[in-house]
Amino acid sequence: MVTRRNFLEASSAGLLSAFILQPTASATTSLQSTARKRLAVVTTEWRYHSHAWHMAERFLVGYPIQGEWHKPELDVVSAYVDQFPENDLSRKRSEEFGFPIYKTVAEALRCGGSELAVDAVLLIGEHGKYELSEYGQTKYPRYELFKQVTDVFRKDGRSVPVFNDKHLSWKWDWAKEMYDLSKELNFAFSAGSSLPGTWRMPSIDMPYGAEVEELMCLAMGGMDSYDFHALEVIQCMAERRKGGETGVAAVHGLKGDEFWKAMDSGSWLAGGWDSSLFHACLSRCQTLAQPESFSHRYPTRQQMQEWVKEPVAYRIEYVDGTKATMLLMNGLVGDFTFAAKLKNESKPLSTLFYLPPVPNVTYSAELMAKAEATFIKGKSPCPLERTLLTTGLVEAGVQSVGKGHVRLETPHLAIRYTAPKESLFAQQ
Repeated sequence: MVTRRNFLEASSAGLLSAFILQPTASATTSLQSTARKRLAVVTTEWRYHSHAWHMAERFLVGYPIQGEWHKPELDVVSAYVDQFPENDLSRKRSEEFGFPIYKTVAEALRCGGSELAVDAVLLIGEHGKYELSEYGQTKYPRYELFKQVTDVFRKDGRSVPVFNDKHLSWKWDWAKEMYDLSKELNFAFSAGSSLPGTWRMPSIDMPYGAEVEELMCLAMGGMDSYDFHALEVIQCMAERRKGGETGVAAVHGLKGDEFWKAMDSGSWLAGGWDSSLFHACLSRCQTLAQPESFSHRYPTRQQMQEWVKEPVAYRIEYVDGTKATMLLMNGLVGDFTFAAKLKNESKPLSTLFYLPPVPNVTYSAELMAKAEATFIKGKSPCPLERTLLTTGLVEAGVQSVGKGHVRLETPHLAIRYTAPKESLFAQQ
């Protein structure tokens, strides 16, 4: 496999020059004369099914939205790629679309010149081979790459909008610093997951100002990856409740036998979660596991434990008393469902967060539409505080499990904000 170090060594020897396009004076002049905005892509890895494939390529070829094929109002003019696996696509895309791949983030933002030469930055710090933390978190260098971006902003005396894929960092202190830097340097900063913006079945939102007692997301995937998606499902609904977002007071992570004990307890007060919310989530699921030759049968408790080898739960206590539970149950479900108990309502509010399949994965098109809106309008459509909070929830969840299923108080997550009243998920 070609690593970044090998790539740089080979590049300095001229061995990979055929793959890296360098800007000519005429090309630079031509690009500067256009009215279209200029986008730099900063990513860890660009290969088939990577997030750069999902997202950066939307700005190369356009994307479907609201029944039309949309051509973004930006041109990719440069890129920085941290790692080059054997199935790397970045060099092929560079050749095909004519943008250079630079050796440093600063060079990519300055397009090989002496000052900031782009109008926006797409930061994708997902995928690639990186070390793990003591709690099993992949140390994706989102913070390090972001700091290199903001160092250019500071040195060149100008900032441009940035979109950051998924959570801000694996470490809370770094995530908070990223948030604070965006305020200090005064640039539009958007981030997060594709889940809040995808289609829903049924197509409903949390009623704005609803009195919410308990929420749940039942999902697939693992810790330090899909837990973030599931937490954003919860948070994009929770933030619309009466009084707005108040932040999180404590998180309790459960795994394996501790998970099943909590499930069997039957209620939040007993150490688990509301079984009616779990039932509602299962009833919205389109991928519910079945024995061979069976279909449309509600699984027994015994079947669930047989099929789900490593169940995970995060029990979340909000500052205002609202409760939420995130469940990861690989082997039972392969999608994301949501349910909530509202005050004075006999039945839970519930829906499926629908993810269209590969290769089109148009939920990432919806996410890049929000990134493009940030780049063009200079303002994020969605609250950055949501992603800051869910970033902290991931860290608290993995640490709670890693420390022996202990309940962790989280005063640093007392993050207050008001969500927009407008529904921002795909409906057309």
